[in-house]
Amino acid sequence: MRAVTWHGKRDVRVDTVPDPRIEDATDVVVRITSTGLCGSDLHLYEVLGPFLDVGDILGHEPMGIVEEVGPGVTELRAGDRVVVPFNVSCGTCFLCSQGLHSQCETTQVREQGSGAALFGYTKLYGQVPGGQAEYLRVPFGNTLPIKVPEGPSDDRFVYLSDVLPTAWQAVAYADVPAGGSLAVLGLGPVGDMATRIARHRGVENVIGIDLVPERLERARARGTTTVDLRAHGHELGDVIRGLTNGRGADSVIDAVGMEAHGSTVGKIAQQLVGLLPDALAAPVMRNAGLDRLGALYSAIDIVRRGGTISLSGVYGGTADPMDMLRLFDKQIQMRMGQANVLRWVPDILPLLTDDDPLGVDGFATHRLPLEQAPQAYATFQKKEDGMVKTLLKPGAA
Repeated sequence: MRAVTWHGKRDVRVDTVPDPRIEDATDVVVRITSTGLCGSDLHLYEVLGPFLDVGDILGHEPMGIVEEVGPGVTELRAGDRVVVPFNVSCGTCFLCSQGLHSQCETTQVREQGSGAALFGYTKLYGQVPGGQAEYLRVPFGNTLPIKVPEGPSDDRFVYLSDVLPTAWQAVAYADVPAGGSLAVLGLGPVGDMATRIARHRGVENVIGIDLVPERLERARARGTTTVDLRAHGHELGDVIRGLTNGRGADSVIDAVGMEAHGSTVGKIAQQLVGLLPDALAAPVMRNAGLDRLGALYSAIDIVRRGGTISLSGVYGGTADPMDMLRLFDKQIQMRMGQANVLRWVPDILPLLTDDDPLGVDGFATHRLPLEQAPQAYATFQKKEDGMVKTLLKPGAA
């Protein structure tokens, strides 16, 4: 099969690799029909190379058609249409039963001190082959895949793999009080969707903050008040307080994470680690990793006293003023952590109707054949061509 594979910093390729096969009784093999390119994939493209091997298959936002089922699978059959959550979770352990699928006790990567394994996301999270490929082996076939209806386009459902539950959790964790305000830092796919979900859930004063014109316009077109960092970056706190009765936002979502602009020290540290051989870089990142914390510092500045900060942007530093890697991975309050995908599906699935209140049908800015993945990564990393959300289509010409 063809798959997107990692070959080095800013070097991804589409290679021919062995087809996946049934390995355990409850495995299924899914033929991928749509698979997303996520902002988190850019971390692999840029800074997490020490935890990847050449040939690792990337991607964690897939959906498709079940091609084969293991002998222990009773909930699916060949031909079923499914979305695959990015968490590899069993659905039956204690933490899964608490709705904490990103902490699944069955798949925790204990040798790395990490939570549940993730599809396509480095040795830190299990080195599980990802979904930017023609086929994907999915474990826990009775409890992990999300069966969705036949008929509507993939765009109606593919975001259940990551974007929708991540944004939904970000808003839920923000816990905006009745009549309150929400500021969203970063209007990439998750931040943009978070503004839509917040408004759908009744938050009237939603403020979106970014510096990419196309992203600001997308949010503004759906009723979000926008703040352009290019014009107001040095006075952001004052601008937000001016929009919120002088207090600051009741709640803030940081949908940026480690790649914040303007964090010079963190940027230099990341670049220096990237120059080391992998055998040296990995322990440095584990023990001395430093994030670019500009977005988090901004969140702390613009939230009102007694307000709430919800982190959905990924952090990975261990030597930050706060141990962001451990805080994020263990899902410790402020409110943060990888989205617990299956926890939120019952809330979201009823909204994926013909009425399309969240605008999922038109959410993708680009739909490209899988073979164009290297160009898509480069364009997305440079924030060019109005690219906000890309869906890759295996098998498309």
